[in-house]
Amino acid sequence: MTHDALTPARLLPWPGPEGKPCYLLTDGSGRLSRAADTAESIQLDMAGDLLAHLTDMLDDEHVTAVQLRYLLARMNEALTDVCRIAESRGARLRVYTEVKAGTGSNDTPSPEAGSS
Repeated sequence: MTHDALTPARLLPWPGPEGKPCYLLTDGSGRLSRAADTAESIQLDMAGDLLAHLTDMLDDEHVTAVQLRYLLARMNEALTDVCRIAESRGARLRVYTEVKAGTGSNDTPSPEAGSS
């Protein structure tokens, strides 16, 4: 597989071994890219569900400290996932914007942009 230098490695929405970031070199059309898109969608939905659950729990006068601690632990996981997704999408968006504007990563015109 060849890799276009203008396409950044995609930060995947799950950690690699030992909790380290996991990256994929892709044009965004492969099976693993689609799996990552699906995982991101599920993670974002779960984060939204946790926020709704938190709203309900905050309105409940009978909620226990154990329940709140459990929810906060799950929200910590969800926020970690959401931050990873934002970082991944932000990196891809920056490259897309640079390519569309005809500049490379160092703000110089890319060879593909041509000269006028």
